[in-house]
Amino acid sequence: MKNTVRFTKMQGAGNDYIYVNTMQYAIADPAAASRKWSLPHTGIGSDGLVLIGDSSEADFSMRIFNADGSEAMMCGNASRCVGKYLYENGLTDKTSVRLETLSGIKTLRLELSRDGKVDQVCVDMGKPSGIRRLKTGGRFPHDGIALSMGNPHFVIFTDDLDGIDIEKEGPVIENDPLFPDRTNVEFARLNADGGTIRMRVWERGSGITKACGTGACATAVAAAFLDSLQDTCNLPAAKSVIEMDGGCLTVEITPDGHVLMTGPAVKVFEGEIEYEIRKPAENL
Repeated sequence: MKNTVRFTKMQGAGNDYIYVNTMQYAIADPAAASRKWSLPHTGIGSDGLVLIGDSSEADFSMRIFNADGSEAMMCGNASRCVGKYLYENGLTDKTSVRLETLSGIKTLRLELSRDGKVDQVCVDMGKPSGIRRLKTGGRFPHDGIALSMGNPHFVIFTDDLDGIDIEKEGPVIENDPLFPDRTNVEFARLNADGGTIRMRVWERGSGITKACGTGACATAVAAAFLDSLQDTCNLPAAKSVIEMDGGCLTVEITPDGHVLMTGPAVKVFEGEIEYEIRKPAENL
């Protein structure tokens, strides 16, 4: 049996996902749907699938499935787009929205333009955890900073950012046994102005993407961690602009250790797609 599902394609700093309101459309197998719909030539084309739902603990909920069908704990760019979707589709009139994710409840602060549209969204990403220097012992060419922003990250600082073959090195690091849950990989260069960091990313489950919100946060945190000269999680307050292939995000570390990420949310287009619902096999 096939149903028609209405979707919205949205992007934040070039990180593009397919958004479906599961309060209207039930997606029985989101992993399979994400794999099929994310394909660039035979599907819609995206970095994955985002399901928007209700919540008993927050205003709404979000689930994220990568292009390979694996489920992510959190996505900063997707959460901003969810805020825009909710407001502009009349599902909320709040400009401060609590969003339930697998990595906890995040608060979205919607910034409106003069025409009443959501222009930017600031997300309180919470506090980073597990920050540590990680020496790889030659398993691959780079040491770095490992941490969690709700999902795992490994940040590598290098002066030769453009010379790194991310398509080759990214999957090797992502799947190394050092990271039992796999990891996102950020390659970053500190710019001379001190407040700007250039970053390229290999996303766990999606490969090379134009941007990664949690990755931008992880990179800013790793830079502050190095500046602190301490192997602790007591990070100094800091503010950085993270430049990625798809655009820029502003990341602020507050005095109480929270990470605030601000950036754009853009609707690309809306459409409909057929979704096959498989009936469960009858007991024999």
